[in-house]
Amino acid sequence: MNDDLRVTDCNGSPLNDGDSVTVTKDLKVKRANTTLKRGTLVKSIRLTTNPSEVECNTKQVRGLVLRTEFLKKA
Repeated sequence: MNDDLRVTDCNGSPLNDGDSVTVTKDLKVKRANTTLKRGTLVKSIRLTTNPSEVECNTKQVRGLVLRTEFLKKA
């Protein structure tokens, strides 16, 4: 991973591998027929090469990619 790659949440706080984040908006998950509710805690995120996306797992969905504009650092 590039050291100059800066990933931030919706408030501009920097995100790192292993951080916990909170979902700031109800998100419909395609192909899983479920919705992540606002306030859902997501633990142990993984950064991707795209600074606007992170990979994570939730209780409902495994291998999920979320946009950082809908996440807030917990």
